Amino acid sequence: MNTNARYPGYDVLAKWDSPSFDDTTRRVLAQRLDQVPPRRFLSEAEWDLLEAVNRRLLPQPDRLEPIPITPWIDAMLHDDRGEGFRHPDMPPLRECWRLGLAALADEARCRHGRDFTALDAAEQDAVLQALADQDVRSPQWQALHSERFFTHWLLKTAAGIYYAHPWSWSEIGFGGPASPRGYVRLGIDSRDPWEARAGKAEDPG
Repeated sequence: MNTNARYPGYDVLAKWDSPSFDDTTRRVLAQRLDQVPPRRFLSEAEWDLLEAVNRRLLPQPDRLEPIPITPWIDAMLHDDRGEGFRHPDMPPLRECWRLGLAALADEARCRHGRDFTALDAAEQDAVLQALADQDVRSPQWQALHSERFFTHWLLKTAAGIYYAHPWSWSEIGFGGPASPRGYVRLGIDSRDPWEARAGKAEDPG
């Protein structure tokens, strides 16, 4: 599933049976690849809204099968599993997502008179940019900080899930976790033989 020509032919999953991966790594990767969780927390409308947002935050036009993001956010919320902290001016995790998605939906209606999912790409981008700029019109943003919700919940969470997936590792030439093999050549512009090299296909072992 490598769609980035910067590392042609590089597939991190080719390391599956090599010393680069151990049983723990293989188990985690198998879950990310084959056990995408179903919707359990978000309403159908919230899910559809978040799917539309994630398509703008991390477009994947070259992938026949996009890296799933919304299902893992839903799983995080279902398990009520955050990063172990929250900003003092923001509500708890689940409440924050509920309020934020509702405010985002209302922001789209305030600006365009239509649901976010009904807007074209440019209009959706403009709504998200307004959140980042704190240039919001919906009164529902009085319940939470729009820029913080956009940056630390929507954007940061989506990017973290995207770049935890092995398909994105191949895209950026990442060889996976350092354990168990480790990295030997740690100097600037140094690379181990089993790491990807930009512009050239590599032996992934």
